[in-house]
Amino acid sequence: MGILSLFTSKKQSGFPALKLHNTLSGEVEVFEPLNGIVKMYNCGPTVYEQQHIGNLRGPLLANTLRKTLKVWGYPVKHVSNITDVGHLTGDNAGDADIGEDRMEASAKKRGLSAQEIAETITQLYFNDLDQLGIDRSKIEFPRATAYIAEQIALVKTLEEKGYAYIIDDGVYFDTSKFAAYGKLGHINLGGQKDGARVEENMQKKNAHDFALWKFSPKGGVRQQEWQSPWGTGFPGWHIECTAMIFTLLGKQIDIHLGGIDLVPIHHNNEIAQAEAATGKQFVRYWMHNAFITIEGKRLSKSQGNTIYLHQIIERGFSPLALRYWYLTGHYRSPMNFTWEAIEGADTALKRLARAYLEMSKDGEPDSKFLEEFYKAVANDLDTPKALALVWEHIKNLNQATLVEADKILGLELANMRQPQKLAVVAQTDLPEEVQTLMKERETARESKDFTKADELRGQIEVLGYDIKDTPEGQKLSKK
Repeated sequence: MGILSLFTSKKQSGFPALKLHNTLSGEVEVFEPLNGIVKMYNCGPTVYEQQHIGNLRGPLLANTLRKTLKVWGYPVKHVSNITDVGHLTGDNAGDADIGEDRMEASAKKRGLSAQEIAETITQLYFNDLDQLGIDRSKIEFPRATAYIAEQIALVKTLEEKGYAYIIDDGVYFDTSKFAAYGKLGHINLGGQKDGARVEENMQKKNAHDFALWKFSPKGGVRQQEWQSPWGTGFPGWHIECTAMIFTLLGKQIDIHLGGIDLVPIHHNNEIAQAEAATGKQFVRYWMHNAFITIEGKRLSKSQGNTIYLHQIIERGFSPLALRYWYLTGHYRSPMNFTWEAIEGADTALKRLARAYLEMSKDGEPDSKFLEEFYKAVANDLDTPKALALVWEHIKNLNQATLVEADKILGLELANMRQPQKLAVVAQTDLPEEVQTLMKERETARESKDFTKADELRGQIEVLGYDIKDTPEGQKLSKK
């Protein structure tokens, strides 16, 4: 049976219409792809530092959606970027076009090349995805630095169409030429006067204009810079996503996902430059996940209150406990992380796995239960309701039924796995720099300065080693 006929048969048997919240309209809409293949893109990491559990909520949402689309019978082409240039530090203050390049800053801080930092952090990110049960073989991960020519070509198109202008520090998009600017999330542009965001750059024509191409600082030295028709420099943060989407998915896509913080600037800028270039609607469905907080405060590297997946694993919890915990909250609702919550998720996951093993292996999937389960999922991926239904009916389910439900939940109930085991490296084989960092970290741990210990862990990981705390002390393994 072909993909389309399979989907048709499911609809004929009462399979519910899939409905998703579209940030563009602010409404929950019935999902209908532009053609037979769903083209989907989610904003990936800027690989200057390891991703914390707040950052990982986005790829988990994309993975849950992809699994859902597959169950509904849709083939999917999925792309997720790796930002390894052009993301400046100024976006924390509301302006993504000021400050130092995050990759350059991280390389300078650690005494490594930007390329080395990018590769190390990318591999840490991939390891986290693997631990969360996200199948990377189904996703294309383009690096921004591999698509510089495509980004330059897109900027040239915008310039030719009259949307770009040049000032001292780069080429900028003129938002006054794009009447629909700010339509995503219904941003109130009138609430911010011209000049409110441009104290650092008074040459910008409008407060919301953004950089398409930045010039290398005069007299400065950058590790990452390229020749362009406008001068030596590097791409703006926003142009990379659009250029890679155009190249890998086409000028129009079905779904674009990301964190809610990307709506006001990054995603509105993506829309502006894409639609100015093509004259067509860029994305049909925009989906955004809410923040993760810890002790009521947003997880943030700058605030130093981050939690990483490896910390969850080192406390003896399954990495899939984090996946379970994410699923207990609706993706558009903020969640507050506590160690008690992840312990509860781990306990529930183990109970569910035991229940699966004790279930009958005989019989077909329970269509009545699955109809109710799919109805919850079809309502804008209501995974909390779907999980609640599993527990409500757990005593009456057989293994075949739970396997079908787990095709969306992704908890690997039929094959529960442990965190990846890596060979321990003898301390005598370690570089002197790593040995020094280990000693400093052990001192920090003994004095209960866990913030310092985590900082030192990050430095060790950037040098290519995983570290695990055991009763016998710190154990290192080569990545």
